[in-house]
Amino acid sequence: MHDLPPMARFGGLLASDLRDVTSDPAALDSRGWWAVVADFEGRLTCARFADVRPAPVPAAAPGRWQGPAPAAWTSSLDRAAYTAGVRRIREHIAAGEVYQANLCRVLSAPLPAPATADVDALTALLAHGNPAPYAGTVRLPAHGVEVATASPELFLRRTGRDIESGPIKGTGRTEADLLEKDHAENVMIVDLVRNDLGRVCVPGSVTVPALCEVEAHPGLVHLVSTVRGELTEGTGWQRLLGAAFPPGSVTGAPKSSALRVIEALETAPRGPYCGGVGWVDADRATGELAVGIRTFWIDRSAPGGPVLRFGTGAGITWGSDPEREWDETELKASRLLAIASGEQGKANRPATRGESR
Repeated sequence: MHDLPPMARFGGLLASDLRDVTSDPAALDSRGWWAVVADFEGRLTCARFADVRPAPVPAAAPGRWQGPAPAAWTSSLDRAAYTAGVRRIREHIAAGEVYQANLCRVLSAPLPAPATADVDALTALLAHGNPAPYAGTVRLPAHGVEVATASPELFLRRTGRDIESGPIKGTGRTEADLLEKDHAENVMIVDLVRNDLGRVCVPGSVTVPALCEVEAHPGLVHLVSTVRGELTEGTGWQRLLGAAFPPGSVTGAPKSSALRVIEALETAPRGPYCGGVGWVDADRATGELAVGIRTFWIDRSAPGGPVLRFGTGAGITWGSDPEREWDETELKASRLLAIASGEQGKANRPATRGESR
């Protein structure tokens, strides 16, 4: 596996010839083209590549990716623990401590052939079975970063001083499944993102050109809003990430209270899931980071040997039904896990089998 060269792939571009790796966000305003992975817990990996050229995602060749057995996936929170967590968040809401909190679980499965596992081959499978606007790969095995994402959600897009975010809140199989609760959830998070961007944008420049638009993705629909602003003079990626990270749509409101609730209820680190994944072109002052949802990553430091991980979650409000929220996490995971396990034709089967760990 470690013989595979470092690379990144986003937006029709393939990056190779690794020159630098740093955890300093100020590097993103220096020079060159950078692949970026920011873990939910705050670990940042920025990799500068010298060769960046247009290249389509390769076809999903048979045998390039050998995924886990479908029955091998286990969850950091089983159904009972997850639904109990939803009820606990509702208690926090009743006490006025939080309005909304995202409750997530991490699914894990052993890799059958870890020595040859290549996340870019998984990206090719995802591109065929679950196309997504912010799909990509970051492969830096020597630095503990091997990520394949099929993210549908824009965290931050920067063009000079113009900044845009596209928070997703509200998920259903069809538009008819979306409830009043989903719209309320979206509006709450839009307000939070407006506040985050307002900390680093010109006063009065933050706008919401689109609110609660229905967007179709493979197997489900989302409510998506758009928040835009103009960064204040001299604001770079370090200040921007400091104001906006972690993404509001996968934390809750108020963000600080939601983060405390998350830490108390979740039993596994989220890692790249719910963080930021994407690219920055420092020479052109442009960049595009997705929220790290619908995202797989290889963890070679797991106690029992290398595993493939995937996160799924749901936003919890006072109007949440615990069983429905569990079902939402299953809906978000089932298609992607089926693809990773080589069972694309069974994308609607339950995502979680086996025992919780």
